[in-house]
Amino acid sequence: MLLVLPIISPFFFAIIMMLFWNNTKAHRIINLVSSAASIIFAVMLFSNVNNSGIQVFQVGSWQAPFGISLVADLLSAIMIVITSVIGFSTAVYSLATIDHEREKFGFYPLLQTLLMGINGAFLTGDIFNLYVWFEVMLISSFVLLALGGRKKQLEGAIKYVTLNLLSSALFLAGVGILYGLAGTLNMADLARKLPLIDNPEMLTLVSMLFLIAFGIKSAVFPLYFWLPASYHTPPAAVSAIFAGLLTKVGVYSLMRVFTLIFINDTDFTHTIILVIAGFTMLSGVLGAASQMDIRKILSFHIISQIGYMIMGLGLYSPLAIAGGIFYIIHHIIVKTNLFLVGGAISKIRGTYQLKKLGGLYKLYPILGLLFLIPALSLAGIPPLSGFWAKFTVVKAGLDLGEFTIVAVSLFVGLLTLFSMTKIWNEAFWKDAPSETIGNKFSGSNTQKAILFLPIVLLALITITIGFYMEPFFDIAQQASEQLLNPNLYIDAVLGVSNE
Repeated sequence: MLLVLPIISPFFFAIIMMLFWNNTKAHRIINLVSSAASIIFAVMLFSNVNNSGIQVFQVGSWQAPFGISLVADLLSAIMIVITSVIGFSTAVYSLATIDHEREKFGFYPLLQTLLMGINGAFLTGDIFNLYVWFEVMLISSFVLLALGGRKKQLEGAIKYVTLNLLSSALFLAGVGILYGLAGTLNMADLARKLPLIDNPEMLTLVSMLFLIAFGIKSAVFPLYFWLPASYHTPPAAVSAIFAGLLTKVGVYSLMRVFTLIFINDTDFTHTIILVIAGFTMLSGVLGAASQMDIRKILSFHIISQIGYMIMGLGLYSPLAIAGGIFYIIHHIIVKTNLFLVGGAISKIRGTYQLKKLGGLYKLYPILGLLFLIPALSLAGIPPLSGFWAKFTVVKAGLDLGEFTIVAVSLFVGLLTLFSMTKIWNEAFWKDAPSETIGNKFSGSNTQKAILFLPIVLLALITITIGFYMEPFFDIAQQASEQLLNPNLYIDAVLGVSNE
């Protein structure tokens, strides 16, 4: 039942909030309780998977491949834990930043529904149900984007939902073809049956459909245009959870299907993934370098950093996959925190425009330090978590002789440092311009504490991963070994007797 709780719990609390529709205070409290409960369930699930191996729950006691399977291997369990941490951080941060109008129109139930969809995507063992959970995420994230009704929000939301609907259509087409080829949609059963089909070229073609569909979700080159057009428009709490989690569901899906299902022609498929990774890194970092708005810079850097994650998948070695997983762990924490810091800057100054900012280090030196921790980690400065993440994928590339992608990744790291330095110089170091909109955060001490608490929490996690990286990397390595040994997953879901 531990596999069901990360899905059922946020849904249950969302329903409870609906019963108190006009009581926003109750919504805040229930949202916090739900987020705290999710952390407990996630840690319990991770502990169970880490100690006892891959866990499977057959819904309704219908045995795979005929029923719906929920599966938690180490990768799934890791993603569930990180999702719960980000969900809790966002829940706390929302108390100080989300306005009453959005609260009144169901912000907190929508947030829990989004988390339910994310957890469902990580735990499903069925390719069609992965599509269903993507749609749950799409609906709730679209409403969160549009909530507030401002022109920029609606424009961004329309771009976001249009391209993601295209992704869903391609995904569904791929699912239909897979069913026609294998007569099953259970991922373990697909992994067992697809190598036996007589038409491997068709399987490679279908893999490209899934690469495009999940590539749109992940915002890889050249399918990323919806992300910088939309992520800077909603409130900071929404941008933060989107930046941390939504694209990573796409990356997770790529890792899942291209290590379990589409492994019949890895020389072709994973070389394409590696090329895409290089262009994703470059296009994202160059887009960031041209921006002068904090959230637009950070949005382009989401794209750039996605390139490092799928670089690990494209290299397709145990160290590379482990590096990609470690990079996901690092990036979700760091990117969410940077958006939270950006929201704090906007709360103080009333703008995200770098030209209108300045003097923040004199005013809030602690905020400057809290920015530097995730910013330097994102750039890969030792000994923070980003250094170890980049080091691992770079070493994997060098071990395989892939010097071009390694050179691209190192160059992108330098440009990332340039972008973070630009934010530091413009927002914190230079003197405040005369037209500065605000000077001080006008909230109470309690509101200040609520605003800074999740930022401090995520900064401490970043430092912990950096200084004590070995246990985190060990878990990433174990997850990599599971992914590269698909029989472990197949046996856990179907049972050895079904081989």
